[in-house]
Amino acid sequence: MHITLAVQGKLKDSSLKALYEEYKKRLEWKIILQEDTELPPSPFLITLDERGDLLTSEDFAALLQEIQIHHQGKVTFVIGDADGISPVIKEKATKSVSFGRLTWPHLMVRILLMEQLYRAQQILKNHPYHRGAS
Repeated sequence: MHITLAVQGKLKDSSLKALYEEYKKRLEWKIILQEDTELPPSPFLITLDERGDLLTSEDFAALLQEIQIHHQGKVTFVIGDADGISPVIKEKATKSVSFGRLTWPHLMVRILLMEQLYRAQQILKNHPYHRGAS
């Protein structure tokens, strides 16, 4: 997988930076972080939005597997800033995903996404990191 994170803002908190780097180190997939830049072209664009589709971790892994198969494994995730994601970007999105109906700080969403990417990778490898619901 070739994953781009198009985000607003920079991680300044050292504990958030360390967590981001830990998940990036664990991931076998290539992660490119684009902070405060124009949206890169992408065959599959996913916005992270509280009004997006609610997925289980298994659903998220299956979505990434579909992207691997049908979109050359290339995907861009867009995380908005405190004002959200612009309507122009929302219109370009292939899919919108929610990490719940709660509002999360955009810098924390970056960490949540990294954890879910790692979890999806482990699900697809049948690794016990993800044990699923009991």
